[in-house]
Amino acid sequence: QVQLAESGGGLVQAGGSLRLSCSATGSTFSTFPVAWFRQAPGKEREFVASISWNGGSTDYADSVKGRFTIFRDNAKNPVYLQMNSLKPEDTAVYYCATTSRPWEAPSFAPSGYTSWGQGTQVTVSS
Repeated sequence: QVQLAESGGGLVQAGGSLRLSCSATGSTFSTFPVAWFRQAPGKEREFVASISWNGGSTDYADSVKGRFTIFRDNAKNPVYLQMNSLKPEDTAVYYCATTSRPWEAPSFAPSGYTSWGQGTQVTVSS
C-alpha cells in the first residue's frame, strides 16, 4: 500500500502563498487519483481539491476556487497544492489522500480514499 507524506506547510500572513507537496513512498501513485483535504480544530475534515490519475481533470471546493491549484507531474512523483491569496479561514491541517483502485475518478468524500498522509499544518495570520 502506498504511503504518503505531505510537506510545505507553515505560518504565512493573509494574502501570502504556500505550496504543499504530497509524495508517495513504497509504491508509485501515478495511476491513482489524489485529493487534498483539510481539517480545522473542532471541524470535520473537508474536501479541498482533487486531481485525476493523469492530471486531466481537477475539482475544487468553492471556498478555494480561483486561489488554489492542484497539479501533478507523474514523472516526478509529487502532487502539489499551490495556495495563493491565503485567508485566515484557510488555517487547518492539510492532508493528501489516494486510493487503491487505479484509474478511478476522484471522490469528494474522505471515505473514497484508502491512504492518507500524516498532515501538514497551515496557519494564516490576519
